Amino acid sequence: MSASLAALLDGGEMLHMPARVTHARRGGIRHAFAYGVDYLLLAPERVTPCALFSHNRFNIFALHDRDHGGPRGSGTGAAWARSIFARAGLTDVTVALMTQPRFLGYWFSPVSFWLALRGDDLLAVIAEVNNTFGQRHSYLCCHPGFPPITPSDVLTATKVFHVSPFQDVRGTYHFRFSLSPVSAAIAIRQVDGSEGLVATMRGDLSRATPLRLLRAALKRPGGALRVIVLIYWNALRLKLKGAGYRPLPSPPDQEVSR
Repeated sequence: MSASLAALLDGGEMLHMPARVTHARRGGIRHAFAYGVDYLLLAPERVTPCALFSHNRFNIFALHDRDHGGPRGSGTGAAWARSIFARAGLTDVTVALMTQPRFLGYWFSPVSFWLALRGDDLLAVIAEVNNTFGQRHSYLCCHPGFPPITPSDVLTATKVFHVSPFQDVRGTYHFRFSLSPVSAAIAIRQVDGSEGLVATMRGDLSRATPLRLLRAALKRPGGALRVIVLIYWNALRLKLKGAGYRPLPSPPDQEVSR
């Protein structure tokens, strides 16, 4: 791909990333797992639908604006992300989304990433986090003044949102992002004294042709439904290891934090 990532996405291209996702819990009760998951990278304001993918319509794979950006279930998609970036002082960028799409109408994405791009430069990221209790919170990751985020940079945010019922809402997230037109890698480390979690996702990016999407559907059937089954399966494994259950707290007052 000779064009910049922003130019590709602004031109309506959609990229497919068959990612390897890993989670490793640290502390008194250790637990780790890895699985494959299909992410799409696209600019929702520009994306061109194809035979197996639709925008705001039913298909095998689909992106619905109401699933992202703003209150869960009634989001406004890229318009919301643009407003958050603008409120922070960042304008005139390509707004892209890296997410797990709907699969045959079913949607759940533990974390999606809104990206502010200029050429091949990544200037800011909104990590949009959903838990299995119907709640959402987002973390804005950027440098003061918005210089490009490089793979060696570590961006931090205070954990304020309940994700796992087996972890407290405390500690700090350390985010690292590496993005190019041909690959992506994201690492999130939660630090809480001797406890914590390391989550990673990485994969190669290629044009999301109908054939590639069909292969993904056959290789990892179920899409988002498969992912949530894996989440509950690993929750059961943690419970059997003796992990203590935390009751669901109220969500944070603010929609986005740093």
